[in-house]
Amino acid sequence: MAAAVLKKQYESVLGGHLDWQTRPEPERVRSGVAEVDAATGGLPRGCLTEIYGPASSGRTSLLLAILASATAREEVCALVDADDAFDPVSAAESGVCLARLLWVRCGGGCAGGCHNRAEQALKAADLLIQGGGFGVVAMDLGDTPVESARRISLTSWFRLRRAVEHTPAVLVTVGRQSYARTCASLMLECRRERETWSGARGVSRLLRGMAVRAASVRANSTNRSKACSPVFTATAI
Repeated sequence: MAAAVLKKQYESVLGGHLDWQTRPEPERVRSGVAEVDAATGGLPRGCLTEIYGPASSGRTSLLLAILASATAREEVCALVDADDAFDPVSAAESGVCLARLLWVRCGGGCAGGCHNRAEQALKAADLLIQGGGFGVVAMDLGDTPVESARRISLTSWFRLRRAVEHTPAVLVTVGRQSYARTCASLMLECRRERETWSGARGVSRLLRGMAVRAASVRANSTNRSKACSPVFTATAI
């Protein structure tokens, strides 16, 4: 009631309708994959974008494309690597400018506790966002066991979402499943369509690439409606 009265007082002073609950549409930037941009309109700044899917679904290729596109725009990026899975050589081959990338390593293996490293990755991402100066802050939980990553509370994800609001940063998380759920403004579900091999069948063969598809999933939708991108290719390096 008090909020309604206060709103009317502001409207009488300003001489017009005051809509203080509507958040302006965020600026969107290219992901580096034209097919994904055509389906989603790009990645929103000041928001959490979640990429998830099983191994070999194209999730890492999409992450590298995002980092390559951002560093090509001369933006400084940060990657929080929960399980020491990042390969700088593959990233450079994918077009990522390593001179504009801060790599935060949380350690590999589970000797120190996978859950602790997932929490450490979340805290590191929070500190990077609050510190500012990054065009993209990415957190890779792709190799983190599902049961460990799911222990991150929804409250922690909500705080991370609030931290990135009103900043120019694009916050990206990568995982096997959707962990942020309703805290994500954009959810991209990756899946593999087919593989491309070289060599004769039945003898030694080399993987040359995979055709993958990303589906944009509405976090607040009960029927989980999707806007599927056309198939794009993740090339083996």
